[in-house]
Amino acid sequence: MQGKVALITGANTGIGLVTARELAKAGAHVFIACRSAAKAEAALAEIRVLGLANASSQPSAQVEVLALDLSDLASVRGAAQTFLARGLPLHLLINNAGMAGTRGFTKSGFELAFGVNHIGHFLLTQLLLERVVSSGPARIVTVASKAHYDAKGLDWEAVRKPTKAITGLPEYAASKLANVLFSAELARQLTGTQVTTYSLHPGVIASDVWRAVPWPVRSLMKLGMLSTEEGAATTLHCALSEQAGTQSGLYYDKCAPREPSVLAQDKALAAELWKRSDAWVAAQ
Repeated sequence: MQGKVALITGANTGIGLVTARELAKAGAHVFIACRSAAKAEAALAEIRVLGLANASSQPSAQVEVLALDLSDLASVRGAAQTFLARGLPLHLLINNAGMAGTRGFTKSGFELAFGVNHIGHFLLTQLLLERVVSSGPARIVTVASKAHYDAKGLDWEAVRKPTKAITGLPEYAASKLANVLFSAELARQLTGTQVTTYSLHPGVIASDVWRAVPWPVRSLMKLGMLSTEEGAATTLHCALSEQAGTQSGLYYDKCAPREPSVLAQDKALAAELWKRSDAWVAAQ
């Protein structure tokens, strides 16, 4: 990653923070894009201490904060504009941020999990795509989940309404299905470029993705879950592995390609999701 530029959403905590730290340690110029300025600054300090302390041989390594609220499409546009104005290349875009077990409705009019996990990342990727392509070889990594296997489909009306399920988990599964479909369709659209795409299951991680689940249920859920360091392994494999660099559009689990759900392999569904997502973000 010497001299390379990476942008990671939700990198102020969990596997995103670990990913940012390791990329900085490898010499990358890392942008951590997240909503909370206070948490971002704390993460920045941690990355500099734990990551860059061992990166004296990597003079290009540096870390910056980029304000981004994925639930607000105006914020997504602002973040993209701020980054593009720097005139830097973008070799690695990691769509890492996510919400699970959460109920609500985004400022931009989407079911909360779908709006943050898919729509926000869809728009961000679209806005940065030209820069990514011109920076090739480059990679776009989207953190999905094995929860996508539980999705029954995509209800186009439900994703434009507040969360219906008490647990929010069916909606989370649908948003993760959207992540896998999006990454595969993006790969098809980028055929002939030097950009490869990846979606992945990081493992069941004891991270802040579960922050909306009430205590003590949240504490009990986290027992036996993987650490954030273990959870970042597959993301880093997709971002850095020479072998993964020869592949595109695949779904990964435990640092290896795995067959996604039948629905996640539906090209017509992926194309429909892209078409609708494109129309939704264009209307705002």
